[in-house]
Amino acid sequence: MRVDFYGLAFETAQVTFHLWSPWRAAALEHRLFDAVRAVAQGEPEEAPDEWRLRVTDPKVVRAALQGVVRVLKGWQEEADPSGERRSWRWLLEGDTDGDGYDHAGEPVGLWGILRVSLDRGGPGEQEKGEDIDMEGFGLRIWGAPAARK
Repeated sequence: MRVDFYGLAFETAQVTFHLWSPWRAAALEHRLFDAVRAVAQGEPEEAPDEWRLRVTDPKVVRAALQGVVRVLKGWQEEADPSGERRSWRWLLEGDTDGDGYDHAGEPVGLWGILRVSLDRGGPGEQEKGEDIDMEGFGLRIWGAPAARK
């Protein structure tokens, strides 16, 4: 399937949304995963330390990403307009060896996690900023398996 991720096009067999360590994930991370679950209309695979939702339909991936954006926009609107500004961005990462496998021996994939930023301060106050990586929620765009040499 062909997946569009903010103007970047990927050819992949599936996209997997993760909620790691559900018992200690932030409420925002749970809301993000619940938004994806509602769109995917499926029950997540539950492992001891994570929940996974595998998506193989590009329309569902697009709708899931839109659900994530809606949750994040709502989170931004919850900020106190007089003293707090909230923003967010996707961080993408991947690692590979020369043969197309990651550090765990799996075919290379692209991982996405969210970073949220809180900027606090009012008129006459020094601004205080804080970046928080939402390490409990993320997605994986799977790569095609390469032939081992």
